[in-house]
Amino acid sequence: MRWWGWGEDAHAGGLPAHAREFLDEHVGTASAPRPPVSLEQVAIEPSALAEAERAELAAILGDENVREDHPERVLHAAGKGYPDLVTLRAGAPEGAPDAVLHPDGHEQIQAVLELCAARSLAVVPFGGGTSVVGGVAPLRGSHQAVLALDTRRLGAIKSLDTESATVTVGAGMRGPALERELASHGLTLGHFPQSYEYVSLGGCAATRSAGQASTGYGAIEKMVLGLRLAAPGGEIALPPLPASAAGPGLRQLLVGSEGTLGVISEVSLRVRPAPARQAYEGVFFEDFDSGWQAFRTLAREHALPDVARLSDEAETRMSMALAGEGGLKGRLGRRYLGVRGYGQGCLAIVGFDGSEAEVAARRRRTVHMLRRAGGLPIGSSPGRAWRAGRFAAPYLRDELLGLGVMVETLETATQWSNLARLHDEVAHAIEQSLASQGTPGLVMCHVSHVYETGASLYFTFLARQREGAEIEQWQAAKRAASEAISAGGGTITHHHAVGRDHAPWMEREIGAEGLELLRAVKAELDPAGVMNPGKLLEGQAIGSGLSPSV
Repeated sequence: MRWWGWGEDAHAGGLPAHAREFLDEHVGTASAPRPPVSLEQVAIEPSALAEAERAELAAILGDENVREDHPERVLHAAGKGYPDLVTLRAGAPEGAPDAVLHPDGHEQIQAVLELCAARSLAVVPFGGGTSVVGGVAPLRGSHQAVLALDTRRLGAIKSLDTESATVTVGAGMRGPALERELASHGLTLGHFPQSYEYVSLGGCAATRSAGQASTGYGAIEKMVLGLRLAAPGGEIALPPLPASAAGPGLRQLLVGSEGTLGVISEVSLRVRPAPARQAYEGVFFEDFDSGWQAFRTLAREHALPDVARLSDEAETRMSMALAGEGGLKGRLGRRYLGVRGYGQGCLAIVGFDGSEAEVAARRRRTVHMLRRAGGLPIGSSPGRAWRAGRFAAPYLRDELLGLGVMVETLETATQWSNLARLHDEVAHAIEQSLASQGTPGLVMCHVSHVYETGASLYFTFLARQREGAEIEQWQAAKRAASEAISAGGGTITHHHAVGRDHAPWMEREIGAEGLELLRAVKAELDPAGVMNPGKLLEGQAIGSGLSPSV
């Protein structure tokens, strides 16, 4: 993956003229392109890893698997969040690991963690490096040095039990590699987060990831049946059982631990038969309220599709503009919707996976219910377009950064009774923050995952960057949104994890006693506190600027 952005150069593209015109009119772009600096220009401090400790690590891993070269350290200097990319592109990351370790199995990881605890070396587990909340920031804390532990060499399938529909993989296995192997057996995991192209399965488990079809397949915590954790204080191995009443659920305690307790080295996952058919289509609603209420009805009637996404008015408007609303097809589509009374409405995408008969029956029932709730089915073209571009947003973000545009996403979840109020309050908080800085922007939202009792809200906002104050601009908007979420009855994160950026709000969500309970677990598994300092249980975001207001 690019050290300064998303994907690889083969994916490089550009914004079409009509999209650039839309941004110039509604957001504002830089007068000149802002490309990233060259890799050689990225400034990082010399490695602080002492030669004696390096030799001990090399004795465990092999000399070639303890990397201190500049490109490797820069590649592991940050994740893919907005502040990560802004600082990397400018050649001034906040920090970099003093070395990058490449173990090839659980035993090596265990030995490395025990050594690091004894030598006061912080360890940051690093899977696909796709964190957007500072989850892989190389924070040293009070330790002598900080090491990135890359799980890439742990990328194999350990076992596949087709009779039990269970697969066990090394934590570094990438999503596409697993899907290719499962497909040869007629199976799928069904976990497709937007980071799918590069994400590691261990990282998904460590961050409680949700995929784009999680309404139907369930998020990663529903798929994890067992796992193996290496920690400085010992190891935990939990077999892939279908269910257990043997005390509190340790599996769920470790899923979402974000590398703060140890390193997940293996994970056992539930898989399903690969669908014989997939059908995705669009439905228009007059407004956001009627759309989410229709989704609530589907949830109550157990008629939810596998993919259920509803864009609000602002996101629908921008999506159609960027797709070429000015073209003949766009004009005719808008004219048709206007005649039908949906001219300023909201677009929903619903998708179904399964056998031919199952998809046909589920689609028929769901579309009938959506129509009865005021929805206007508009065919499969929007669904096909969404499916074709569902992993494209991170590439678009790179393009926008090059034009001097801030683009950020954040998400939450709340109960149905609170959904409309929280949507409005968070959007207003972001809008006010951007306007107060002289950079009024576009704030959009969609429902991305639906449950019986509520749904998620996924916000995207764009604004012209404050040149020279890009991080401060982001901090203010992020803090305003997080305060609105926390005060408004939403979770501080639905699927992006806590990492560094959301850690200041953890106590509000789980209480002081809940936080102390997690710290007690950490003290048992990581008594020296070397595992991923500053994440989940402590710390503040980049620049120490995201403390919650009191």
